Amino acid sequence: MSLFNFGKKKKEASSCCCGGSCDAESMAKAENAKTQGAIVKVLGSGCAKCNQLEAATKAALEQLGMDTVIDHVTDFSQIAAYGVLTTPALVVDGKVVSCGKVLKTEEVIKILQKVK
Repeated sequence: MSLFNFGKKKKEASSCCCGGSCDAESMAKAENAKTQGAIVKVLGSGCAKCNQLEAATKAALEQLGMDTVIDHVTDFSQIAAYGVLTTPALVVDGKVVSCGKVLKTEEVIKILQKVK
């Protein structure tokens, strides 16, 4: 009935995910987020083994052409939140994929390819 819609404007549906309020900068950020790749974290105190795992992970990301920043977590309360008791540990997209050993670059590549 048109009696109840008096004075109200119809909202037109937008094909954009943000309702049409996006600009070029926000669209570029969204595109970069899609192609950035996995979220990768190395958990450890910063010892030699942790640094070796981080270096192997960086090499693996470069070989795969993934533009991902590695976050090195050294805070033990954050490490414990992942349920990790032995370091170094590797976390990909919030999931612990390895702990207690230093992975070689080839091993990290295999793990990251499964995630892709």
